[in-house]
Amino acid sequence: MNLDLKGKTAIVCGSTQGLGYASAAELALLGASVVLFARNEEKLQEAVHTLDTRNNQTHSYLVADFSNTAQVKEVIHTYVKAGNRAQILVNNTGGPAGGKLIHATDEAFLQTFNAHLINNHNLVQALEPGMRAAHWGRIINIISTSVKAPLVNLGVSNTIRAAVANWAKTLATELAPHGITVNNVLPGFTRTVRAEYIIEKRVSDTGKPEEEVMAELVKEIPVGRIGEPEEFGAAVAFLASPAAAYINGINLPVDGGRLQCL
Repeated sequence: MNLDLKGKTAIVCGSTQGLGYASAAELALLGASVVLFARNEEKLQEAVHTLDTRNNQTHSYLVADFSNTAQVKEVIHTYVKAGNRAQILVNNTGGPAGGKLIHATDEAFLQTFNAHLINNHNLVQALEPGMRAAHWGRIINIISTSVKAPLVNLGVSNTIRAAVANWAKTLATELAPHGITVNNVLPGFTRTVRAEYIIEKRVSDTGKPEEEVMAELVKEIPVGRIGEPEEFGAAVAFLASPAAAYINGINLPVDGGRLQCL
């Protein structure tokens, strides 16, 4: 199986912690040169030095606040205009605050749409010409299992994640003839800051102790535990590899079997 990413460059968004960082770390292990992309330069500097370099790759970072689409667009276009190319793009942005859909504001929808879909689209538009010229590209979007089954009290997220999934499926059809695949990876309950938020929210909403909330969540997972970020990152890295060249336009859950739908 060819998992070799030596000579490839991967831009990974939201990559100073959690699923983004785990994905970046796994891509580096396969030999890719990784460009971390997030808003906190101090954390980026710390994270970039922890990535594997045994294949003599060079890692770097880009700084932008993903709540500012104009800034993200400017940074990626500056990167490309400087002669840089990336064959792998991992789109990843933190999810919006929870809450019932009926109470969602216009602003909440627009902010989330911009942070997720518009940023994703701008990044793809900037990097796609280089991928097309090389006839090789991987676009991987970290979204949510909510695209298959909406999650309770995540109304805005459920809505926008579904939009991203359909955007990705459309791109997968358009870009496949040029050697570019587009896939989505759907995290289940994984040991991240986002998971901590969900637990705290359930504790607050139900008044139950944290241990009881955790037990209830794990009970829903057939493998009997929450996932580790590295396990999720491995799925992203595989989809980025040459071995995954014929996998295109899919939603891949990495959730321990929690989803009850196909």
